[in-house]
Amino acid sequence: MILVSKIFVPKGFMGVTLYPFIFLKNPKDKDNSVFITHEKIHLRQQIEMLILPFYVWYGIEYLTRIIQYKDKKTAYRNISFEREAYQNEKNRNYLKKRSFWRFIRYV
Repeated sequence: MILVSKIFVPKGFMGVTLYPFIFLKNPKDKDNSVFITHEKIHLRQQIEMLILPFYVWYGIEYLTRIIQYKDKKTAYRNISFEREAYQNEKNRNYLKKRSFWRFIRYV
């Protein structure tokens, strides 16, 4: 379910996915198919990891990447979940053919 709410979207981001919702800062982004595909990939990742472990892994990997790259933006872009989503966000059929736990290939 896609909702528009500036409260749940961190500063500097267009949106955030918190299962089962995709929160957008701008209502016009509902029509941005690339962005919505990116966020739907995150929904699938969250389901596969039974939701809570996704957030734990995400947080640990983010902290690890900050130590590795010493830059928050670079760290964020190199989280395995984000790498999978960014690499496949332009493929509208990606989720139809995506294998289970595909993000592992991006670790």
